[in-house]
Amino acid sequence: MSMFWTIWISVISLGTIIGCWFLLKWTLANKTGVAEGEDMGHEFDGIVEINNQLPKWWTNMFYVTIVWGFIYLAAYPGLGAFKGFLGWESSNQDVRSLAESREQLAEDIANGNINEYAIEVKLAQEKFDPIFEEYAKTPVEELASNEEAVQVGKRLFLQNCAQCHGSDARGQRGGFPNLTDNDWLYGGSGAKIKETLINGRKGAMPAWLPSFGEQGIKEVVAYTLSLSGRDVDSTLAAAGKNRFMACAACHGMDGKGNQMLGAPNLTDNIWLYGGTTPAVTQTLNYGRNGVMPAFKDTLGENKVHVVAAYVYSLSQ
Repeated sequence: MSMFWTIWISVISLGTIIGCWFLLKWTLANKTGVAEGEDMGHEFDGIVEINNQLPKWWTNMFYVTIVWGFIYLAAYPGLGAFKGFLGWESSNQDVRSLAESREQLAEDIANGNINEYAIEVKLAQEKFDPIFEEYAKTPVEELASNEEAVQVGKRLFLQNCAQCHGSDARGQRGGFPNLTDNDWLYGGSGAKIKETLINGRKGAMPAWLPSFGEQGIKEVVAYTLSLSGRDVDSTLAAAGKNRFMACAACHGMDGKGNQMLGAPNLTDNIWLYGGTTPAVTQTLNYGRNGVMPAFKDTLGENKVHVVAAYVYSLSQ
């Protein structure tokens, strides 16, 4: 933190406490010209105002609060760059990458630094790591029938995956697949789900407009939609069938996809980016390159194993 902000924060923090002290002293001073305990000369509905000071216990509480404020700012980091004499900090504020954060976290845990985040992580590791290690010994398919493990996996899913796939795991249009059905791009076995979570996935649907041209795109779109039983222009579809040979390298001659490549099945009427003519046209024109992030470094293999069990249980 720069010196400017250190001074700025210090002035506001200390100024507020000192201001409270002056305000208290000002209110305790008798400037009314009326002796304490005497009638102030004000009456309303039979109630007379008496010149009384704040109760001593109330005044003393204010003083204690002010003193505590100074002690707290001296002990803990509350004055900009000043860290306080206890050396406590909420977390490492200077890290610039996930790798650097992990490295600093490990160092704080090893050295017993007073870092609240490091302390909480250490306690969590000591408590929960043995549990996840035990879960990891059970195959994903078998773990999916363990209700306790599934609930743990669900909580991890909600924290890390629900942003894209939804809290109900039914996905959303725009490249986020529904995880509750049996339509899988890369395979729905426990091993494949875990592989996807650990390594992530990256779509590689190329743009075909330069190769096919606008008329060619119309033809391929018509043929593609016909594969799922849609009513299309038969002339366009017939012409598109010949052009589809270029697409068959990934999607297969029958259009049923290839899980080895993550190429979707085009015959089941399930569409990641929408199955309307404009949506399919856009896909063919510009391609799709959706990205599923890798969670190996974020969660670790043991937690990924539990999430995989939860995801597997959704489609069973």
